[in-house]
Amino acid sequence: MAVADFDAVLRLPCAAVGVRVRGATISEIALLPVDTPARPPSNDLAARACEQIQAYADDPARSIDLPLAIEGSAFQRRVWAAIMRIPVGATRTYGELAEEIGSTARAVGQACGDNRLPLAIPCHRVVAARGIGGFAHRTDHVTLDVKRWLLAHESRSVFALTP
Repeated sequence: MAVADFDAVLRLPCAAVGVRVRGATISEIALLPVDTPARPPSNDLAARACEQIQAYADDPARSIDLPLAIEGSAFQRRVWAAIMRIPVGATRTYGELAEEIGSTARAVGQACGDNRLPLAIPCHRVVAARGIGGFAHRTDHVTLDVKRWLLAHESRSVFALTP
């Protein structure tokens, strides 16, 4: 995807983040290659999204609270709602989420991969029973490095708060 396809592109240590706005909602948060050029926000909502994503990058305890266009099947929305309940610094396996919502691990994995709003719907917190699992329907080194960075970033924050 070209930088011009987004209303803003913000650079983080692990990836560039593309933000797409549709109307009064965020319709996509895309994790892009780390060397993707930044693009200043083209509107107020994209600017607000960038501010909140940067705040999360600075302190993962900061939540992302934006008007999101959460579009998907009823099943996908159930999975994404369950993902949003996973606290910062914690993980759940695909199987644990499947048991919680009465489904299968594979179906939960498919819904995770279909999430167009990562960071706001933190699907990186969902892992395999034995290992990190995939991320965004991918298992390449670069994509999994982003997932590892996000998990480590959140874990450091949790440990920093522990006396």
